[in-house]
Amino acid sequence: MREESQESQHDRQPDRARQSQACDADPQEAVQSQPATEPAESADEPAAAPAQVPVVAVVLAAGFGTRFDARNPKQLVAVANKPVVCWSIEAFEYDPRITDIVVVVNPQVRDEVERLVDEGGYAKVRAIIEGGAERVDSTESALQMLADFGIPQDAKVLIHDSVRPFVERSSIDGCIDALDEFDAATVAMASTDTILVTEDLGDRKVVHAVPDRSDMFRAQTPQAFRFKTIRHAYELAAQDPDFHPTDDTRVVVDYLPDTRVAIVAGSESNMKITTQDDLEMVKRFAFEATRKRAIDRVQGMVRSDEA
Repeated sequence: MREESQESQHDRQPDRARQSQACDADPQEAVQSQPATEPAESADEPAAAPAQVPVVAVVLAAGFGTRFDARNPKQLVAVANKPVVCWSIEAFEYDPRITDIVVVVNPQVRDEVERLVDEGGYAKVRAIIEGGAERVDSTESALQMLADFGIPQDAKVLIHDSVRPFVERSSIDGCIDALDEFDAATVAMASTDTILVTEDLGDRKVVHAVPDRSDMFRAQTPQAFRFKTIRHAYELAAQDPDFHPTDDTRVVVDYLPDTRVAIVAGSESNMKITTQDDLEMVKRFAFEATRKRAIDRVQGMVRSDEA
């Protein structure tokens, strides 16, 4: 299903799309939830398991990173001999609860990301598509692609910044679990600093309010939604000429104010790479991430064998 030129398609393995639970070559049959199990025939038999829906990770790797190095895209910079975007893809690839991955890129990095995905053998990556000028444009591109391929309305969609390469498995699974109770969730860290709300006074900022620190959190990703919720929020936002949010949770909070967004525990390792200094800081998380993901990969293989 990956959108590629005919020439590049000849160079790639042709069977990745047919492995998908969520995205198939036929848009009429694509991204369908698994059929429900027949109900038990008697009270003595166990209740049937609920039907499973796709759990799709959207990895956003379309930023140009002008604050980092315009000539060296941070998605492709190596940390512990592995590109940042690969670390992020693997966080979802090795989580057995994730069924599908969509990677959103910009034209500058597309060819290299395609090569890395094929080289890494990331079987859950069903599509690599191009994003837009801003983060929200990239999210909209992914949502439109999923809609075009018939994703179920109740599918779970986790949207993650590729430049947060060391997201914890507990945060990913926490998002998946939260969507059983809520229609939206976001990974966040409790703020250890006092937050100041300011206002302008001439050419100087002054303190307007000091909120209770216990209610303050620092947003991370993934941010997770039932597909129908995030899709509807973006449809409403598209009608607003002043629509310029910096993350997907903001879209739901602003345009679906009655929808509660659950908080899922984040971690210090899930920091965002924005500058060269950030890159140096995240290197210390690579060793532990390698150990944990090796365990996740083995567990995923065991579950696949048992299925």
